[in-house]
Amino acid sequence: MRGSSVAWAAADPYSAALRTGRGPLFLRRTDGWLLPLEVERWCARADAVDRAVLDRCEGAVLDVGCGPGRLVAELAARGRTVLGIDVSEAAVDHTIGLGGQALRRSVFEPLPGEGRWDTVLLMDGNIGIGGEPAVLLERVAALLRPGGLLIAETVPGHVDERARVQVVDTVGAARATGAPFPWARLGTPALLRYARRAGWRSVTQWSAGGRCFAALRTCHASSSAEPPKRTAVISSQRVRKPSGESPVADR
Repeated sequence: MRGSSVAWAAADPYSAALRTGRGPLFLRRTDGWLLPLEVERWCARADAVDRAVLDRCEGAVLDVGCGPGRLVAELAARGRTVLGIDVSEAAVDHTIGLGGQALRRSVFEPLPGEGRWDTVLLMDGNIGIGGEPAVLLERVAALLRPGGLLIAETVPGHVDERARVQVVDTVGAARATGAPFPWARLGTPALLRYARRAGWRSVTQWSAGGRCFAALRTCHASSSAEPPKRTAVISSQRVRKPSGESPVADR
């Protein structure tokens, strides 16, 4: 899993796109199929669909694969305890520049506050990280407190796909850096199948703005996962050492 994170981080077209805030940018499968990446939306402020998702977040939030940080920045502006992690230096720099907290880290590496996060976000296709959804769900469960909440963005329809991909910035003679890395694409039905096998409990599924989402809980849930949510423990914009309730820590 770590190897795929290194490959993504080394993808120069991705870093360049985040620094300029513009595409085009694609994930290219080894058979040549291209998946457009929504760089402009990722680099913009959180939109109405994003904000409605964030309304469902509980307590301290870990945004896995935070990208350029629009969700971290929005939650921080609300006074929430939130940390973004991403393997891309450009993504982390952009998030910090927006006033959010972020670490350059893979989800499969040791992270601050393991077992104490209230909510984990896997947005913008990040349910595909590592290419093995069952492994990622197991890792996320270890990051959350008992009864913690996962909010994942899925793709429309009955999709359950694993492939090796590269990040490219043109349709034709595509430029890519680094070896292909494993990725997955899941629709909500497929995600729920993996989740049930791993002991997660489905809370709700919804769609908005052409995007699809699912909320899941680890075992021993005690609340409904419907907004409004409880307030954050701290509201500092600085990454700090763990103490008491807050899982946010130094690099």
